[in-house]
Amino acid sequence: MSETPVTVYSKPACVQCTATKRHLDGKGVEYQEVDLTVNSAALEYVSDDLGYVQAPVVIVDDHNHWSGYRPDLIDKLT
Repeated sequence: MSETPVTVYSKPACVQCTATKRHLDGKGVEYQEVDLTVNSAALEYVSDDLGYVQAPVVIVDDHNHWSGYRPDLIDKLT
């Protein structure tokens, strides 16, 4: 696992966001959560800079990120 924690950009009442956070918790992966509905800079970053249109967006590092619930990729973090 990297030295910096994973960042999860999420929205309230988002089923895939909840599943992602539960899976990360279950694997013991530390992460920082950012709510896209209250952080316009974060929303701009994931939509405009990274091109994602679906939450959650999970950032591991500059070259390892994805959107949606991806248990296969979460499992690779441990």
